[in-house]
Amino acid sequence: MFAGYDFDVIQRSAWYLFREGMTFTVTLTLLAMTGGVVFGTLLAMMRLSSMRPLAWMAGAYVNLMRSVPLVLVIFWFFFLVPYIGAWLIGEKNPIRVGAFWSAVITFTMFEAAYYCEIMRAGIQSISRGQVAASLALGLNYWQTMGQIVLPQAFRNMVPVLLTQTIILFQDTSLVYVISATDFLGAAVKVANRDYRLVEMYTFVAVVYFIVSFTASNYVYRLQKRIAVIR
Repeated sequence: MFAGYDFDVIQRSAWYLFREGMTFTVTLTLLAMTGGVVFGTLLAMMRLSSMRPLAWMAGAYVNLMRSVPLVLVIFWFFFLVPYIGAWLIGEKNPIRVGAFWSAVITFTMFEAAYYCEIMRAGIQSISRGQVAASLALGLNYWQTMGQIVLPQAFRNMVPVLLTQTIILFQDTSLVYVISATDFLGAAVKVANRDYRLVEMYTFVAVVYFIVSFTASNYVYRLQKRIAVIR
């Protein structure tokens, strides 16, 4: 079955794949997760706001991002961000953003729509009685959200947030379309250089499976632990 399968090319390329490719992938995942959670939380609060314009704008943004293919959004931001940045700072020529920061901006803005819906569900899971009690004690809306609602919502939604982050980790492989050297992009370069597509793609698939499966098991155990505490 493995006749002609070159294991040596994997051994020779492993250091490069993990040093360059996986570092890029993990860094992008962490930055996009952090930015997405922060921006998504703000969007969730806007969607639940009693001010209709804010709720409408947040809802329109979320629905737009959730209705457009991610790869198309990556292309949009990669080609448009340099011109938008030049327009904002008043430059005539497009600014240099680079594939990495274009990817960070893209994934942060895109994933924020999904984190928004997760956080909105978490906020709505908190009893309205707690909100009413905090307001009765003299806390304003932002104090109530920051001290009472959001800490509990984050705790309730941690497993779902981590599950979405695993999906984000897998989706980062799409940045190879803008020639970014993520884990898959690094493997593609090696595969094209050594003409070993089967070996490289198989190795990438195995690594993604191991990381995702391990993380999913951790989320499952965490979910059971939180459920017992509650």
